[in-house]
Amino acid sequence: MEYEIRTPLSVEEVLKLRVGDLVYVTGELFTARDEAHARALKWLEENKELPFNFDKAVVYHCGPLVKKNDEWKVVSAGPTTSARMNPFTPKILERVSCMAIIGKGGMSNEVVEAMKGKAVYLAFTGGAGALAAQSIKRVKGVVWDDLGMPEAVWLLEVEKFGPCIVAIDAHGGSLYNR
Repeated sequence: MEYEIRTPLSVEEVLKLRVGDLVYVTGELFTARDEAHARALKWLEENKELPFNFDKAVVYHCGPLVKKNDEWKVVSAGPTTSARMNPFTPKILERVSCMAIIGKGGMSNEVVEAMKGKAVYLAFTGGAGALAAQSIKRVKGVVWDDLGMPEAVWLLEVEKFGPCIVAIDAHGGSLYNR
């Protein structure tokens, strides 16, 4: 099946997606890599309010190449290896009703278990950063820019971002375990 999902996500929307489905994302998403995940989890454990929200969100494992003239513009936004976020993801998933993750290479069995009933993993093709950038309509903001361009959290408005493949669904199905 082919779907266009919109943010904020709903549990029903996440649960209808199955391994192998083709997905495009429209709305808002944010990028987060290792350092952003580590800081976010630390803030959550300290009961600090995050400047972005994982709940009902689409999180893109990406360190974009961004330039600024009058405003920020994403030049390239290819996915990074999602397995690097394995230590953080189950604890983040405990705190959300639903979410989607976009990345490459899959995630651990522990993450697959934590995703059940609430999250999907969407695989985006590595090396296709220029294609990804075409779907990014606007940079809405940047958070934690002290981490540097690739590790900062970029808040992005996207239209038909993809194509992504549901590689792990909210029912425990995984292309990586087949």
